[in-house]
Amino acid sequence: MLFTSERHLDNAVLEREFTLGEVPGILWTPSAAAEPAPLILLGQQGGLQRMYPRLVGRARSSAELGIASAAVELPGSGDRPRLPDLERARADLRRAVAAGEPVDDEIVERLILPLVDRAVPEWQATLDALLALPELGGPVGLSGGVFAIGIRMAALDPRIAAAALFAGSYVPAAMFEEARRVTVPLHVMLQWDDEGNDRQQALDLFDAFGSPEKTLHANMGGHTGIPQFEGEAVGRFFTRHLR
Repeated sequence: MLFTSERHLDNAVLEREFTLGEVPGILWTPSAAAEPAPLILLGQQGGLQRMYPRLVGRARSSAELGIASAAVELPGSGDRPRLPDLERARADLRRAVAAGEPVDDEIVERLILPLVDRAVPEWQATLDALLALPELGGPVGLSGGVFAIGIRMAALDPRIAAAALFAGSYVPAAMFEEARRVTVPLHVMLQWDDEGNDRQQALDLFDAFGSPEKTLHANMGGHTGIPQFEGEAVGRFFTRHLR
């Protein structure tokens, strides 16, 4: 891990950009932390720079709770090399949605499964490097981003102690079995009128999760209409399970 920049945000949060191999990322740590802090991996779907205002807002909120945050660029996003197969699948998805046609499993699998297969090992390598830093001590939470990546991380990586997931992206039907292997505490958010999500599939996935503790918060509105108070609920969730 190579840190490439460093700055303080209002003397409350230390923000450092880094690269891990070819993967860029950002780490935010509470400036006043007196002991190794827990960590939340912040998922995102649209590129680090484009999503930065939302990410830094989430990181500031976590820092107020004494929790560090980190985010990494997804494969094929931001300044990373394009992935032609994923680009074609994404274009097919957009055409189907624009035409009001059903999005079939074949398109979803072509788009999501290769992304999950590439992204999850990168997230795990990032965790390896971050948890080796003296200022971070775990436990680790997972928050938002591509729903399917969160499912696999929560099912696969034993370092994930709790996950707050946003049911705002398509999930291949083949991943239902992975959802059944998720046992960590879950907080799932669902926008009832999300134009880019299959509501019934999201409800079925929630039912499939194997977690003894799982909560679903469903709110009216489209993809970007998550109420501000949901951020407060997520903060309380992570305080319970990471602090």
